[in-house]
Amino acid sequence: MQAGVCYWKDGVFWIGLLEDYPGYRTQGRTFQELKENLIGLLRDPKSGEIPCVRRRAIPAHSFG
Repeated sequence: MQAGVCYWKDGVFWIGLLEDYPGYRTQGRTFQELKENLIGLLRDPKSGEIPCVRRRAIPAHSFG
């Protein structure tokens, strides 16, 4: 499965989020750690274990 991600370096940490779930962010001290955390983050909202998961429904370019 592929998922769009957004990531950036902020000081000593890499910060990232899944584009379909922008309310869920994670971080890592290395880029590799961030990638591992993003994979884990993807499992969380799809697991059904977290109530009220918000998923982006309308592509951002639709607001133009």
